[in-house]
Amino acid sequence: MGKTLVLAEKPSVGRELARVLGCGQNGPGCIIGPRYIVTWALGHLVTLADPEHYHEKYKTWRAEDLPMLPPKMELVTIKETAKQFHNVKALMQRPDVDELVLATDAGREGELVGRWIMEKANWRKPMKRLWISSQTDKAVREGFSKLRPGREYDDLYYSAQCRAEADWLVGLNVTRALTCKYNAQLSAGRVQTPTLKMIVEREKEIQEFVPVDFWKVEAQTGQFTLQWRDKKSGQTRIFVKTEAEKIAAKLRGGKAVIIEVKKEQKQELPPLAYDLTELQRDANRKYGFSAKQTSTVMQKLYETHKLLTYPRTDSRYLTTDIVPTLPERLRSITVGPYAEAAGNLLKKKIAPTSRLVDNNKVSDHHAIIPTEQPVNLNALSVDERKVYDLVVKRFLAVLSEPFCYQRTTLKAEAAGEILAASGKIIQSKGWKKVYENEPAASEALVNDDEQDQSLPELVKGQQIPLLSVKLAAGKTKPPARYTEATLLSAMEHPGKFIESEAMREILEKTSGLGTPATRADIIEKLFASFYIERKGQEILPTSKGIQLINLVPDPLKSPELTAKWEERLALISKGKADAAIFVKEMRNYAAGLVATVVASSSIFTHDNITRTKCPECGKNLLEVNGKKGKMLVCPDRGCGYRKGLALISNARCPACHKKMELRGEGERKLFVCSCGFREKLDSFNKRRENEKTNINKREVGQFLQKQKEEPINSALAEALSKWKKGSSQE
Repeated sequence: MGKTLVLAEKPSVGRELARVLGCGQNGPGCIIGPRYIVTWALGHLVTLADPEHYHEKYKTWRAEDLPMLPPKMELVTIKETAKQFHNVKALMQRPDVDELVLATDAGREGELVGRWIMEKANWRKPMKRLWISSQTDKAVREGFSKLRPGREYDDLYYSAQCRAEADWLVGLNVTRALTCKYNAQLSAGRVQTPTLKMIVEREKEIQEFVPVDFWKVEAQTGQFTLQWRDKKSGQTRIFVKTEAEKIAAKLRGGKAVIIEVKKEQKQELPPLAYDLTELQRDANRKYGFSAKQTSTVMQKLYETHKLLTYPRTDSRYLTTDIVPTLPERLRSITVGPYAEAAGNLLKKKIAPTSRLVDNNKVSDHHAIIPTEQPVNLNALSVDERKVYDLVVKRFLAVLSEPFCYQRTTLKAEAAGEILAASGKIIQSKGWKKVYENEPAASEALVNDDEQDQSLPELVKGQQIPLLSVKLAAGKTKPPARYTEATLLSAMEHPGKFIESEAMREILEKTSGLGTPATRADIIEKLFASFYIERKGQEILPTSKGIQLINLVPDPLKSPELTAKWEERLALISKGKADAAIFVKEMRNYAAGLVATVVASSSIFTHDNITRTKCPECGKNLLEVNGKKGKMLVCPDRGCGYRKGLALISNARCPACHKKMELRGEGERKLFVCSCGFREKLDSFNKRRENEKTNINKREVGQFLQKQKEEPINSALAEALSKWKKGSSQE
């Protein structure tokens, strides 16, 4: 009997599949067993050939050689991973291998990874597809018992191939056209350019914003605060101070008569389960993680620890077949801070609603939830623990009861003016009990027109003396700059940037700009290309980014292009549209974009140029804000010289506690803070040495206190307790 070759996307996944399938003998780039041979890619092993592969002339970037439209797009092996490709190819050519199981990630891009390897290696034997959402032993065994014929996924592969070829044709041609036309390192793409435009447009709104003063009238009763409201609009803001002062004067010394008391039973349903984008948003909001950082940590929790399900999902629902597994998943997280909540849920019958279980709202993969794998919290790194905590708490929340409360709103009349107040009495904490010891995201953004307060029992017609009346001044605020959290939201739902309602709907039905798997890389690319930079958590466009948006052809700036592509790609993946026709149209489209760039009369200016010469090519270097601090970079695309100027360190300023920059070289290294504090490196080291003993004692104390609240590693806590006791007796 011949062997079955199993192709995974990464070595870590391959090793786990091999263990479950009983493969124990190591081979070149594979693990061999009696029935299966498991091998793996390293992500992509094969990719579309670069332009120079098709013709010598493309080695030099020249506008006259554009557009680049190869008659047939060809595949090449990636040099850095060529050795593993040849290992895989040799395994495919073994005479005793008569079947392949494609076990790459279950999705459009995972399909592309595997199929390109098969095509380049000239695989012609039968192929089956493994399609699973988690990496637990149970999921793997079930997946191998239900392998699907590979042909069922042919159309998915064609759509993935079309996406890749279209991005090559449009991205590479426009990037070369911009670079040649303006003699600068410029690039464009159907996802990164609309994303950049959103950031540029937001900055323009902020710069053009003119703040307007407003006033609110507040009346104190001794027990609660009443706020003036406009009779017609219900607005609390008054934009003319003299009007606000007149209203305040009318109210002073008077009494308010309660004209309406309304009590309503309200409930807040649990939040939806996590998809990758929502998880990235929360990790950014709560911990300041970049989207890429969250994605990387999540991948480890999925692949290495096997504690969470497939991360790169765009669904926030489960399918009905997952429901019977929910008790087992709850038992796996009945530890440490989750034990009480999980235990309480297990005592009751779990009956999830359509808010959690909906087959129609799950495409390739269901929402991110814990697996049945029991967790050892001590085995997780600090960052892994944080992301795991987010997912587990959200899982517990979605299975919990609604948050129930009584909302009281009252209206009063005084001197012909309307005053109002509202209050809340919590009746059942429900899902919010899961987040009891931390501020809930939904409560972090309180509408200042509806601040809840404790209200006494009041009845209609009751008179309340107004003890004091004052004006509260404020200013209208510009829209907030994007953070990674809000930028991810804008990428996921870019509909408001599209005029066509039909295209808006398509983007809402698909994944928006990019996919959950690629958005983090798109944002990182914008930083790496110096189109955007960070100021704390805020994202700002650079001069280079702003200028680029003015140079790129209009069709590439709008998310509508992605909407049109996704519409066609979805039809191709279902066998309802012709892949060849789509690619032909993209060739014509790319040629049109190149012509638009070449014909433009716009100008690009480097306004960050320095007097420092590049040691490699002699051109004046540019000063940019890189991810880790200030840098000097060469403007010449072919040179690529870079030098760090200042590194953003983890050292905190003793004056204002912000992170300091480390500047200079050798003995002249200097810590500098934006508040003006400066300190030489050797002075900093001496100060830290003096503080070290005190810091260690404080940290031990904090750790022991934490263990009392959350006894996870009692053995370590006990050892530290004995150490502290001994040291205090010395």
